[in-house]
Amino acid sequence: MAHLHYAIDFTIACFIVKGDRVLMIFHKGLGKWLPIGGHIEMGEDPDQALFREIREECGLEVEIMGEKAPFEDPEVKILYTPAHVNIHRITDTHSHVVNIYYARGKVGEPVLSAGEHREIRWFSQEELRDPRYGVKPDVLWYAEDALARVGVRASLPRPRE
Repeated sequence: MAHLHYAIDFTIACFIVKGDRVLMIFHKGLGKWLPIGGHIEMGEDPDQALFREIREECGLEVEIMGEKAPFEDPEVKILYTPAHVNIHRITDTHSHVVNIYYARGKVGEPVLSAGEHREIRWFSQEELRDPRYGVKPDVLWYAEDALARVGVRASLPRPRE
């Protein structure tokens, strides 16, 4: 997708968790492990981009873990609240603002988007930290946070103190 703005583009990223694993793709163009994600295209809102990217990049049915404001108004579309937001440099003159979402995989297995990615796989926390994969520190932090908040351990009862 071409950049919509010279200096800053808006994007989404989604860390999809199933049990005790998080889904990652190896991006052909960028040469690194990343979550599902991409640009918010002209005419899209963040939720539309989120579901489009999930459908295009892995085909999974998911439950987004973000909150939505609890009111209805025919003039207002309530969007999912991202788990996190950041801005990071892509080049010396271009940055991305990324809305980061967490989701729970519901049914099915992911399908590789061969045009964009070299590989797609579920990572355990141990695999995320394995140096052979070279997961960048920021991606690792978000992936581990998603596992802690959404993964099977997040749903276990907490031990009594």
